[in-house]
Amino acid sequence: MNEVKIPKRITTALVNSFAAGVVPRIGLEHVAVGRKYEVESILRELDNVADGGAAFKLITGRYGSGKSFLLQMIRNYAMDRGFVVADADLSPERRLTGSKGQGLGTYRELMTNLSTRTRPDGGALESMLQKWISTLQQQVMEENNVSADDPSIGIEVQRRIHSVTSEMEGWVHGFDFAKVLSAYWQGIRLGEDTLKQSALRWLRGEYPTRTEARRELNVGVIIDDDGWYDYMKLWAEFAARIGYQGLLLFVDEGVNLYKISNSVSRQSNYEKLLTIFNDTMQGKAGHLGVFVGGTPQFVEDPRRGLYSYEALRSRLSESRFGSSGTKNFAGPVIRLEMLSHEEILLMLQKLRDIHSQHHKYQSTLEQHQLVAFMQIAVSRMGAEELLTPREVVRDFVDLLNTLHFNEELSFDELLGQLATAPTNPHGGGYGADPDVVPSPSSNQRATSSGTAPQPSAPKDEVDDFLAEFDL
Repeated sequence: MNEVKIPKRITTALVNSFAAGVVPRIGLEHVAVGRKYEVESILRELDNVADGGAAFKLITGRYGSGKSFLLQMIRNYAMDRGFVVADADLSPERRLTGSKGQGLGTYRELMTNLSTRTRPDGGALESMLQKWISTLQQQVMEENNVSADDPSIGIEVQRRIHSVTSEMEGWVHGFDFAKVLSAYWQGIRLGEDTLKQSALRWLRGEYPTRTEARRELNVGVIIDDDGWYDYMKLWAEFAARIGYQGLLLFVDEGVNLYKISNSVSRQSNYEKLLTIFNDTMQGKAGHLGVFVGGTPQFVEDPRRGLYSYEALRSRLSESRFGSSGTKNFAGPVIRLEMLSHEEILLMLQKLRDIHSQHHKYQSTLEQHQLVAFMQIAVSRMGAEELLTPREVVRDFVDLLNTLHFNEELSFDELLGQLATAPTNPHGGGYGADPDVVPSPSSNQRATSSGTAPQPSAPKDEVDDFLAEFDL
């Protein structure tokens, strides 16, 4: 295998993240495997968003099945293709709505994590605005053949800013949104940093009262728990108007809505999700994509899950054809199957090479030893139902770390310890027949179920994605 040189900061993130059982923020293209049909489905949605439409996908799978990995992988890909992206994990403090500002908490988290190609780690709000205004200034200078200190530039830039924002004034909260954007420009033009920072603070949803916003910006509304999603629709339109493909929101850990004990509060959050679903599906939003990750229980539990809210159940449940075991990746719900053992084995090969490159040693682990590790992992009690890529990868990275820092130990010794270790009672157990390595790939599973092929995303775009992520 030809070793690809990976920057140290990326190998560090990969090794540390997988050892801790979490999804790395960067470098996913070096370890990604499988998910071809799921990826094709999402790429079709990205095309729709770029063309001015909207998209909604609910990605479900049990803990450790790869939901967060897939969301993060799509986030990175979309960002490199000119989308503005934002992500947030739901929690007791961050919901879609709540009596204590939990919806606003989600908005603030999304704005904190707002990212673009040039600002991939979040905090892209101000850089987006600065880039937009700088581009307008440059256009005015070139078209009118004037220097940067010509006073006419400010007037023309103001006119062009108004041209963009005036189109949004007919939207809900659009007038105030446009007014704050103009205030930001005035802060730059007049050298009033306080005015500029006040505008940014308003856009981030940080004003606690309307009185304070009116005093500092002459704006009578603030971004609050009830209206935060309307502003996300405005951000999506604005992003498209200033040169981006659109805005994509990645909301993970949807199970935290399922965990809300108060039924009224839980139903209020489901109603908000229904609003988002309807807006994106009915064309009430443009240049906006919303991707939500959650467990099957969060979706399908008829007592507390999304299916307990009849309007969502009727929209998200499978049709009569889907319930027969076939796959349909064109619907609003993508149900992730576990990666095949063959695909996990390929991931272990990649991790072996990354680990050796990170710690600067020559790995001696051979293919038959990786197969032996997989056989031990899948032969432990309960693996048929409980084995996930997360547990296998975490154990494997732990094994690599132990071998590297304890040279007196051998691979066979550690494998013996793994074989005799007790099953994890919290869902990390293993099991199944050791003869299942390798098993059919997920792509084969998807086509062998009798499903008619789904319409594909443009072949060149899919090939581009698959090549980048080596799928």
